[in-house]
Amino acid sequence: MTVEIDLTLNGEERTFEAERSDSLLDVLRKNGYTGAKRGCDTGNCGFCTVTVDGESTMSCIEPVATIDGATVETIESLGTQDDLHPVQSAFVDNAALQCGFCIPGMIMRSRNFLEENPDPDREEIRAALSDNLCRCTGYEKILDAVEDAAERMDGDTAVAADGGQPIDDAPCSGCGCEVNDE
Repeated sequence: MTVEIDLTLNGEERTFEAERSDSLLDVLRKNGYTGAKRGCDTGNCGFCTVTVDGESTMSCIEPVATIDGATVETIESLGTQDDLHPVQSAFVDNAALQCGFCIPGMIMRSRNFLEENPDPDREEIRAALSDNLCRCTGYEKILDAVEDAAERMDGDTAVAADGGQPIDDAPCSGCGCEVNDE
């Protein structure tokens, strides 16, 4: 049986048709929002993590009927290639990705966690990400990226949008260029 689901998706009011048996992940992917990945279909891997009404949610086990009227954010809402969200930038700059399959879910959970806890220690980060698996890394670079993202979201850290080193007010360190030399 087909039902209509109304929700706010990435800031836009949307209506989707769905089968009653569909999960939120099914609806997202059928409608072109492919950032959330299908991994386990049991809520055990975190690849499908999105934000529903401000909370990290495993979209593969979220029945579509429960999201009618909800506000949903996917990785597609965070940034663009030219204007990455601070968490996305931190993951890139810290080489916290390999195959990339888990990264959308990791980034969504990290962003939500940092909004609740802007100054976490490493163990708090580890605990916050414990529902998200990565099969390629040893998690250290992911933890580094979340620590870095916390600083960036605090506004105290300069961000290089191109993945390079940010230029600050300090003079160049002798490479011969004239950047910031006075």
